Amino acid sequence: MSELRFESAGVLGAGLVSGWFLTTRLERIGAEHYLQFREKKQPFMFVLWHGLLLPLIHYHRHEGIVALVSEHDDGEYLTRILKRNGFGTVRGSSTRGGTKGLKALLRAARSGHDVGVTPDGPTGPRGVLKPGALAAAQMAGLPVIPLAVNASAGWRFKSWDRFLVPRPFSKITIEYLPPRYVPRDATREDLAVMAEEIGADLNARDTT
Repeated sequence: MSELRFESAGVLGAGLVSGWFLTTRLERIGAEHYLQFREKKQPFMFVLWHGLLLPLIHYHRHEGIVALVSEHDDGEYLTRILKRNGFGTVRGSSTRGGTKGLKALLRAARSGHDVGVTPDGPTGPRGVLKPGALAAAQMAGLPVIPLAVNASAGWRFKSWDRFLVPRPFSKITIEYLPPRYVPRDATREDLAVMAEEIGADLNARDTT
């Protein structure tokens, strides 16, 4: 029964995402920051806030990106929707199954896939970048591309992540910040400082 529920939710959710964004307009800012790596076939890591996932599922669909998804039950619904939009997924988080998830993410990157992480998930605190994602980027030698998303009009859920749902006919802006490189010899303290800096950059751009 659970499998049928998850699969049905995946089919319905993927259809809703596709239909929802038919009326929206997209502006990309700084796309060259990640396209340079695509041209060189060099994997990279997207980092974005959990509450901004929805537009990215649509506008980066079928690109072969592998996303880290929580092992919580709600993560199974998201996994089905992501897969139907052409994403790969690995399961884990910083609070449950984190080591397993990051190792799977590293394997995906080493096999040539770009990867995506929501480093304030799965339960927050919202807008706080946990340095585990940067540690994974350090181990795999991945450039880190922070992503900011805004909508000209949208709804915010009363959830821990203030999940964003753009209104129909709104303009979606995706800003790709300049790549950050994690030095091989960076210490935990260095990673914490970098995480705070990237988090501050993303929070400054979260205006919806």
